[in-house]
Amino acid sequence: MKSGFVEDCNDLHGASECVLFLCVCVRTPVSCYIIYPPVTSWSSKMKFDSVLTEINGFGKFQTKLVLIQIFSRMTLPCHFLLNNFMAAVPPHHCNVSSLDDGGLFENLTLEQKLAVGVPVQNDGTPQSCVMYSEPQYQHLSGFNSSEDALTVQCQNGWVYDHSNFKTTLATEWDLVCSRKGMNKATATIFFIGVMIGAPLFGFLSDRFGRRPLLLVSYLSSMTFAVLSAFSTSYVMFVIMRFFTGMALAGISIISIVLNVEWFDVKHRTFSGIIISLDWTLGNWLLTGIAYFVNEWRMLILAVTSPLIVSIIAWRWLPESARWLLANGKAEAAHQYIMKCAEINNRSKSMAALTPKALLDSAQIETVDKKYTVADLFKTPNIRKISVYAGIVWYGVAFTYYGISLNISGFGLNPYLTQLIFASIEMPMKIGLYFFLENIGRKAGEVSALLTTGLCLFINILIPSGQWIAHTVVGVIGKAMSEASFTIIFLYSTELFPTVVRQNALGYTSFLARLGVSVSPLILLLEDVWHPLPAATYCAVAVGSGLVASLLPETLNTQLPQHIEDIEKPRVRSTRKDEVH
Repeated sequence: MKSGFVEDCNDLHGASECVLFLCVCVRTPVSCYIIYPPVTSWSSKMKFDSVLTEINGFGKFQTKLVLIQIFSRMTLPCHFLLNNFMAAVPPHHCNVSSLDDGGLFENLTLEQKLAVGVPVQNDGTPQSCVMYSEPQYQHLSGFNSSEDALTVQCQNGWVYDHSNFKTTLATEWDLVCSRKGMNKATATIFFIGVMIGAPLFGFLSDRFGRRPLLLVSYLSSMTFAVLSAFSTSYVMFVIMRFFTGMALAGISIISIVLNVEWFDVKHRTFSGIIISLDWTLGNWLLTGIAYFVNEWRMLILAVTSPLIVSIIAWRWLPESARWLLANGKAEAAHQYIMKCAEINNRSKSMAALTPKALLDSAQIETVDKKYTVADLFKTPNIRKISVYAGIVWYGVAFTYYGISLNISGFGLNPYLTQLIFASIEMPMKIGLYFFLENIGRKAGEVSALLTTGLCLFINILIPSGQWIAHTVVGVIGKAMSEASFTIIFLYSTELFPTVVRQNALGYTSFLARLGVSVSPLILLLEDVWHPLPAATYCAVAVGSGLVASLLPETLNTQLPQHIEDIEKPRVRSTRKDEVH
């Protein structure tokens, strides 16, 4: 840059750039005259966020990083919400084909056989789980009183309506009536896998790096998903789904951390929202694929196929420079920083940057310490953050999946309900960006959870026959629940320091998936009292929203590198520049 007059140092690429120039400033107006070109060395007092600002914290390099991971992140909602279609329970009734075995009923139509063999519900449709112990031949003459007729459980299996779903888990292994708990358990077992995989991949990626563990997640996710599609028994299927969940947990927590660690303070909110849009795209993808692929085995293969692209594109995925610096790998971090500067057309401003200066910018005190989940509870401030964040994560996930895995409860076509749920996310996240940028993460998380709880409460009061009102309130609640999930992912990456960030995401994801594992089973409580599941989800949403109010605000704060940074006041930046 040539010498010249600048109205304000903030008018340059960032406040950090002023450090690189010798300026003569006067009090009124605040201005400076650049009389020398950049100095030949970087100040050791500069923070790593300053380096990111210099190389453009949201340029072509970061765009490329986000685009590379789109396909892998789109598979997450496809698998996490797959039970809405794969485990759907179509209308069914007892098999009355035994009435064909000669005698009076041999030439009856199907409708007549059902009238003779199966009692009806209040709406006139055949009951799903019981049949008459003896054929009620009097129904053929129009005499329908069967109050004293004995009923038994279905004796010869079930007949299913295949108009929406050709095959599902329920139809494959008759997971209905007394076995419907096994159908709900498929989602629970999958999320138990996610629950165990989250801390495992969090620990491994903090120890060995983000990039290699992402490849492990890609390969193992695809392998176990394919094996689950070719399962020959229910037991084999749930085991394969368990390991699929474990593997997908790695993609879930590592990808978002890798993205956020490459963005500067100014663009971190934008990065969190952009990344969350992959979930919305995946929701749309799931709806489209499920509509055209209505056989559960092929559906699993179809929603897993984007991982093939992710595996191929992995070679262009960078490692986190923050992680490299936090582990003393200055040379490797320097190479990635210079590559980022080159792609973002900032190579000249990085000419004087050395690996040692880069290491100094991260303020590394010891590179030999290996951090674990236990470090999240050793000192007061990070202990409080860990406890509160864990409770909020549990509540967010418990509520979100309680709504998302109950699309049949709105009385509409499941594909239409899923499409509405997915479509509301896009405008919600656009509005959420401006809210987070101007008001903050804590206020956003608290208001999103409390609004979710309010919508669930209102839905309890709406009569069961008013499906439109149920759907409208449900969609608003779903949008707010999705907002709480979007915020907590970004919020958590800012709350925890780099050295334990993946461990922290693993720990919080563990508690979240614990909530998700329980969430599908809560729907079984409707047999006790129909509004009980919604009341439970409502109470958890409100409770976790109140706990979220105890977390510190992270808007415009620098990402902490070490646990010691958590134990002292956060350094905040202004709207125009960053404090170093």
